[in-house]
Amino acid sequence: MKNIAILLLVLTLIFALTACCSAELESAGTVLATQPASGSGEGSGAMAGATQTPEITLSPISVEYDSDDLDSSAGGADKSYVKLEGSSIAFEGSGATVDGATVTITSAGVYSISGVMDDGQIIVDTADEETVVLVLNGAYITCSTSAPIYVLNAEKTVITLADGTENHVTDGDSYILEDAESDEPNAAIFSKDDLTINGSGSLTVDANYNNGIASKDDLKITGGSIAVNAVNDGIKGRDSIAIKDGTITVNAGSDGMQSHNDEDAEKGYIFIEGGTLAITAGLDGIQAETRLSVSGGDMTIVSGGGSVKSSSGDRWGGWGTGDTGDSAKGLKAVVDVTITGGTINIDSSDDSVHSNASLSITGGDITLASGDDGIHSDSTLQINGGDIKITKSYEGIESAVLTINDGTIHIIASDDGINAAGGNDGSAMGGRPGQNNFEQSGDYHLYVNGGYISVDATGDGLDINGPIDMTGGVVIVNGPIANNNGALDYGGAFNITGGFLVAVGSSGMAQAPSASSTQYSVMYNFASVQAAGTIVHIETKDGEEILTFVPTKAYQSVVLSSPELENGATCVVYSGGSSTGAVADGLYSGGTYTAGTQVAEFTISSMVTDAGSGGGGFPGGRGGGPRPPGGGGRP
Repeated sequence: MKNIAILLLVLTLIFALTACCSAELESAGTVLATQPASGSGEGSGAMAGATQTPEITLSPISVEYDSDDLDSSAGGADKSYVKLEGSSIAFEGSGATVDGATVTITSAGVYSISGVMDDGQIIVDTADEETVVLVLNGAYITCSTSAPIYVLNAEKTVITLADGTENHVTDGDSYILEDAESDEPNAAIFSKDDLTINGSGSLTVDANYNNGIASKDDLKITGGSIAVNAVNDGIKGRDSIAIKDGTITVNAGSDGMQSHNDEDAEKGYIFIEGGTLAITAGLDGIQAETRLSVSGGDMTIVSGGGSVKSSSGDRWGGWGTGDTGDSAKGLKAVVDVTITGGTINIDSSDDSVHSNASLSITGGDITLASGDDGIHSDSTLQINGGDIKITKSYEGIESAVLTINDGTIHIIASDDGINAAGGNDGSAMGGRPGQNNFEQSGDYHLYVNGGYISVDATGDGLDINGPIDMTGGVVIVNGPIANNNGALDYGGAFNITGGFLVAVGSSGMAQAPSASSTQYSVMYNFASVQAAGTIVHIETKDGEEILTFVPTKAYQSVVLSSPELENGATCVVYSGGSSTGAVADGLYSGGTYTAGTQVAEFTISSMVTDAGSGGGGFPGGRGGGPRPPGGGGRP
């Protein structure tokens, strides 16, 4: 039933958001890829030479901050004082009552809390329509049987960390609950209503019973140095979490940060626009039930023990050693993930960045190491910018429909570099979580309209269970050594109308772009395997350089498509030699090439020229529609 509810939530949110006027909202925008327009389906050459950008627009997340969310001065003559004195409490002011080691705040206002409480509780229970401000001014609060800070009822509670102070909140490993069926409170700092944390002091939360900091409504953090150690989830905001500033460190046995409202399509989101986050989580690093948006800040996440504990069965060291059956992703959302800025470093045993529906990246400095997919979206994924480095993955980037318009992307994958095939969280190959349910039919597509893409893959470099359209950009593929995979592996057609492509790898399954392209391509298969580090050089008969490339692995097939290839031109292929040019991702630019051994000479006479004699190869594509993923090479 929960899966059905989530599906309905996803559909409701998409329809609701696409109907909204995005101009009415303020924040980072979200542009999502969707299926291509009619007439640009599999094998189609529609819009040749034009940028392919299938898209819909979701209204951006809007977060409003009230003045008391941002004001940490906590001034005013009407401030009350709560002085913690071991097993008792001294109170000066009005709006609260004291009963032994428990103080209950019953009126809105500002309350300064200081001292040491050995085993007591701060309770907020007001009927006022104004804010309660708790100023932690050197407070050490311990409660062995419940939440040390417990907001039962309030319009909003703000916890201000006073400048220059250290504050600690610690609970016990078991609670005595008034209502055991609701399991509340279940966090060391627990609020049934809106909660904000601000200021410039520090707060350490040791949650031995369950969660660290939790709000059943909206949770905002706009400042402070906050460290949370929790046996379960670190920081939870049921309706939303918004991070504007602060230094936040989380060590959590389960999710590091979570918003989990699955009943309201406009809630259950997380928005991060600033701050410094360091999260170590046993399960997901940051998980949103609906949408997750990152527009700024500096974020470091280790989830599920990191990429060394691969959710794909530790592909790096042998199948079946790392599957726990739990989700341990870095960034995860059910409906949408949007990244427009910030610095993001993730080391995850599961997908580093994951959406069950749509995902877009338009900026940011992103470094990912994953035991499964680097970036995964079940339906649509669009990259419009950013610097993305996937340093380790099973598959680098994966979705049903992928659109790359801009950005710098580097991928290292133990299987496929870029994969277009359908899938969802509920299916698994060999039982691994987040694994994809590959189908024999579906509208899978890769669009490359710009950007710089470098792929180093042990499996297929580009594995598209459907067509590819490339209108611009640079694509460099260091592909597989084994002949059961190829640097390019697609179904239908690969129409290239612009940009630069070089793909090297084994020759047994090698494919070139399709004859329906408008930019010329060449596929050359060597008679024997060339050693890693052996330059392949192609120039015109007049000596004009077309390609100087040094593959990182052994190879036998070279596929090249470039605006410099012209009909009727005679090309000369060399193996070996050296170059004085600058090299980036194996591609030389500038400098002088010193010739190695000439191995071929041929004339371009068709849109795709097949030259050489080694291996198999499929010049111009194999066609025939979608095929099983991985070209037969996937286990």
